[in-house]
Amino acid sequence: MFQPVRVAPLLAVIVIGLLSGCGAEKSTSKPASQVAAKVNKEELSVHQLNELLMRSGNVPADQVKQASAAALERLIDQELLVQQAKERKLDRTPKVMQAIESARREILARAYADQVAGFGVRPSASEVSAFYEANPGLFAKRRIYDLRELSIRIPAERYAELRDAVRGASTPEEVSRWLTEKSIPFTAGDGTKPAEQLPMEVLNGLVQLETGQAAVSRTPYGALILFLAGYRDEPIDRAKAQPFIEQYLLNQAKVELAKAELKRLREIARIEYVGEFATAAAAADDGAKVAAPEALPETARSIAGSGSALEKGAAGLN
Repeated sequence: MFQPVRVAPLLAVIVIGLLSGCGAEKSTSKPASQVAAKVNKEELSVHQLNELLMRSGNVPADQVKQASAAALERLIDQELLVQQAKERKLDRTPKVMQAIESARREILARAYADQVAGFGVRPSASEVSAFYEANPGLFAKRRIYDLRELSIRIPAERYAELRDAVRGASTPEEVSRWLTEKSIPFTAGDGTKPAEQLPMEVLNGLVQLETGQAAVSRTPYGALILFLAGYRDEPIDRAKAQPFIEQYLLNQAKVELAKAELKRLREIARIEYVGEFATAAAAADDGAKVAAPEALPETARSIAGSGSALEKGAAGLN
């Protein structure tokens, strides 16, 4: 079984070592070259290569050299295209200039949010323990679920009617017939999902079910019905869960710090809506600003990391 490792630190040593062994100069007194390749008159640095590999995630230790070589070829291809774009002055076109400015703004916003999030404090042992105990469906009573799903588009005022229909049905087919008779649009599907891939509000209902029973939950567009076709128990003990819970709670704390800072900045800033946006702002409910409460989605997600620490951790323990 291979051992996944973080690419950047190991790769920096390997790539620089490989490059320092190339070329006419073999003196060990000279520093390792920081140039990975030259494309026409432009140089591609080892730092660029490492940055690209860092974005690739974890790479098995025995595949780092191959990954670095493949990444370098991608950088070369990119540089060739960049040179052609500049030669044709595409970097001066309005569309490209706007895209560059948009990327610059996102990078700066993310950099500041990352700095703010850096003040996040690792959770205490008692906080980790409390999270473990409060979420048996993720840990002590974790299951792999075989599910039949019905995703339903229904107005909020008919949710109670739907819930009663589900309670009176014994199979997904009965609910499907009822939905068809009522001309309520829905889609059906089957799937197998571990607990950590389910929304917490759904999981809290599923963990109480036995085979053949169903759970109903609200969604932004209507409702979701999950029929439990079967399951198998795959619990995760406290010791194995601890590092993933710690990372999850730390990520959550970082996101909250970023959101709190954005809220503070909005409170001290002078924000004026103009034209049709001013009309929309005036029409908003008292005390509710037009700005979305989750106004930092991409930045917050970048702080939290791609995907749930719990989901990745549980998957790695299987």
